[in-house]
Amino acid sequence: ELPEVETMRRAVLPAVGGRIVRVALTKSNYRPIQLYPKWPTFRRRLEGRTIRSVDRLGKRVALQLDRGSTLILQPKMAGIVIVGNPPSMEHVRVVFHLENCNLSSFLYWDRRGLGSIQLFSASELEERLGPNVLGPDALVISFADFLFRLSSGRTPIKVALMDQQKIAGIGNMYASEILFRAKVHPCRTCTSVSATEWKRIYSAMRRILSEAIQLEGSTLSDGTYLKSLDSAGQYQSRLQVYDRGGELCKRCRSSAVQRIRQAQRSTYFCPTCQITS
Repeated sequence: ELPEVETMRRAVLPAVGGRIVRVALTKSNYRPIQLYPKWPTFRRRLEGRTIRSVDRLGKRVALQLDRGSTLILQPKMAGIVIVGNPPSMEHVRVVFHLENCNLSSFLYWDRRGLGSIQLFSASELEERLGPNVLGPDALVISFADFLFRLSSGRTPIKVALMDQQKIAGIGNMYASEILFRAKVHPCRTCTSVSATEWKRIYSAMRRILSEAIQLEGSTLSDGTYLKSLDSAGQYQSRLQVYDRGGELCKRCRSSAVQRIRQAQRSTYFCPTCQITS
């Protein structure tokens, strides 16, 4: 999600000014990641390019290159853009070798093969990830725009927070945490949320994402996510409800955290702290 990808982005910042001298596609017996364009064209268009900046588009690391192209790395659920030793060599997918900067290489690692690496021209980037496709970033959106984009409609608030066309960067884990801190039930429809509650949600969103970035993301029990410098994140110790189904709520100490399914994803909440109305 946003904090983990922002941590990856910051680790790759030393690549700015560097020239991509070689791109290596490693052999893997696992599900292949999505690569665009196809490998021969991808490598030809990428090798020799200079990295002008390392940015983030929602849950994606975006390397702006010379000649107007952009390299997009989308880790999804089990991928990492990493500097240093990967969790396992067999899941390394692509290695980027550099010169003329303080980073000799970085790599894309993906255990489940759900992620993607895409090289877009300026027009392709606008079409695939422009403002008509990807909403404003959760860390920079104003409260007025946040309210405008999310407050209408009968979509459950948890599902709306994860809609990347409305707001970019929030995924399943942090959506549950945001609503717990704001004391709003995840099944509430957007139209049922009061102005005061929207302010609490917005404040919780900004604070939780910023705190998680400061602690370099969350490494859960499966150990998949590592900081891009080959060590675990630290925010998992602050998670209040996510992946704690059946455990006693840390806030009220009277109810067990419940787990339900929303939009094919697990949602965690406290039935006492997060009432339905």
